[in-house]
Amino acid sequence: MKQIVIISGKGGTGKTVITGAFAALAKDKVMADCDVDAADLHLILDPEIKQSYVFKSGVTAFTHKERCDGCGVCKTVCRFEAVREDFTIDPISCDGCGFCSLVCPQNAIEMKANTSGEWFISDTRFGPLVHARLGIAEENSGKLVSLVRQKAKEIAESKNYKWIIIDGSPGIGCPVIASITGVDCAVIVIEPTLSGLHDAKRVLGVTEHFNVPVKVIINKCDLNCDITEKIERWFKDKNIKILGKVIFDKAVVNSIVEGKTIIEYSNNQVTKTLRTIWRLLEEELERAN
Repeated sequence: MKQIVIISGKGGTGKTVITGAFAALAKDKVMADCDVDAADLHLILDPEIKQSYVFKSGVTAFTHKERCDGCGVCKTVCRFEAVREDFTIDPISCDGCGFCSLVCPQNAIEMKANTSGEWFISDTRFGPLVHARLGIAEENSGKLVSLVRQKAKEIAESKNYKWIIIDGSPGIGCPVIASITGVDCAVIVIEPTLSGLHDAKRVLGVTEHFNVPVKVIINKCDLNCDITEKIERWFKDKNIKILGKVIFDKAVVNSIVEGKTIIEYSNNQVTKTLRTIWRLLEEELERAN
């Protein structure tokens, strides 16, 4: 079983489009959408949710008014000014440190687990999908990503699948680290802009830190040929393989509007390039056994 994660240094580079294409091309696989803060793989895979679970993470203080004698110790020690004048707790301001519950002489304050989001196991026309939705302004996206990956791995092992295809998060934060650790290959998707190259260098630094093998796809490569050449030279100097260059095509946008992968929607140059890219990636990872 091989795990492939598609990541990018910034949002909007087209990693979910490429993940969807890989999902359409690969055999014997399970998909995982680990961009839990802004999941969108479901928009082109149209999952049918089979199982739904609550994700709990972090704690918030809660005052049992019937026990509180109004001594004010909790208000004195709270550094986040989360204790109101009536000694109830403002859940927005509460940081969950638990100090107030420790010092309360009446044991009137309880730390309750937060419901931070949901995660799902679904069926799609291409196979199982594990995905999630983190609540607005909720924390521990990295923990939720790890949960999604673990469940996808369990499904792959139980069904003896060859591939786990992961749609990772953009950037270099906690969900990215949780997405890439322990995978067999990280595919960095770059668009031909100076900021795209700059951000790709940053995410490459993260993959190098965790010793994750890396390949590169340059998406919308014909929008700025000079920058595309600069990106190719830079990665060649780093001895990192560029799997392919995908041209800009409005058919990609149209396929998303229709809720389809580009592989299903068209047989144009983009589709042919992505088929070649998947074949190269598949062959290289199978040789690595």
